[in-house]
Amino acid sequence: MKKILFIDRDGTLALEPADYQLDALTKLEFYPEVFTYLGKIVKELDYELVMVTNQDGLGTDSFPEDTFWPTQNFLIKAFENEGITFDEICIDRSFPADNAPTRKPRTGLLTAYLDEKQYNMQQSFVIGDRMTDIELAYNLNAKGIFIVNDTALATDEVTESDLSKSIALTTTSWKDIYEFLKLEQRIVIQKRTTNETDIALELNLDGTGKSQIDTGIAFFDHMLDQIARHGNMDLRLNVKGDLEVDEHHTIEDTAIVLGEAFALALGNKLGIERYGFCLPMDDCLAQATIDFGGRNWLVWEADFKREMIGKMPTEMFYHFFKSFTDGAKANLNIKAEGSNEHHKIESIFKVFSKAIKVAVKRDPDKMILPSTKGSL
Repeated sequence: MKKILFIDRDGTLALEPADYQLDALTKLEFYPEVFTYLGKIVKELDYELVMVTNQDGLGTDSFPEDTFWPTQNFLIKAFENEGITFDEICIDRSFPADNAPTRKPRTGLLTAYLDEKQYNMQQSFVIGDRMTDIELAYNLNAKGIFIVNDTALATDEVTESDLSKSIALTTTSWKDIYEFLKLEQRIVIQKRTTNETDIALELNLDGTGKSQIDTGIAFFDHMLDQIARHGNMDLRLNVKGDLEVDEHHTIEDTAIVLGEAFALALGNKLGIERYGFCLPMDDCLAQATIDFGGRNWLVWEADFKREMIGKMPTEMFYHFFKSFTDGAKANLNIKAEGSNEHHKIESIFKVFSKAIKVAVKRDPDKMILPSTKGSL
């Protein structure tokens, strides 16, 4: 099925004029780097391009057609000269007060793209600088890429109260848009149910550090939050374990599922750095190096004198990381020293998350496998 980029014009392909009406060539200024990175999208990725633009009152006295078309035609020709051709151009001429079914965020001009047999809207995006573009994405069952230069634009035309889940990327840069589309999202949803545990996990390696974690063990939750926060990834995790027996199954199975989620999210591992970190925390020094190279191994040099920290047995720290490496098929080396036991394990989780952040980072210009073996 075909994937579409529905692209706004003013504020997205060209900078928004001060009076919000692009009716003269003297007002036309192309968005920075749009030719470079939209050109790379066209050459390297498999999307059709559809321009979707509201032009208030086009053809009326307030916006005569003879002031619109010279600029529009010049803009289209400029993109064509750079190898960028729009498969369709959709222009709505109505005023906001008309509530026309063809005006963004409504989909009247785009009904052909709602054919689920031909078009994959879940893998399509609306790119624009107004919340009406994001609501259009919502109405199409697509995702929005929000170019944020003025968040107040067209908010009075938005009808949905919460569009945050429809925004896949917020940026002011076409370079960011290209990298986002090129690298694809690394999101995994995992469920695992056994006689001892019931685990639901959602991991986004390219998130922003948000977490929602409930394992039933508060200190364990705190440590897992370090992975999300310092690894700059989003983690939603709900664990129902047999804590009436002990903590073992809950901690072990969580680590297994988390490791397996990393293995799935990394996929073919093209472009990743693969390795990664060392950090101090008060009296403690911790280092972690990780290699997502397909072979599981753990080297652990961290001693704990206390039996419990919070309600988490210290003997389970080693077991957590061992189970993670088994699930992720990763080689992990951890060393830590210090006198404060709480600081020691917290520094280990922080350095572990930092190592992961470095290792899973991708370079869109070097989408090669970081190995001489040909596979990982």
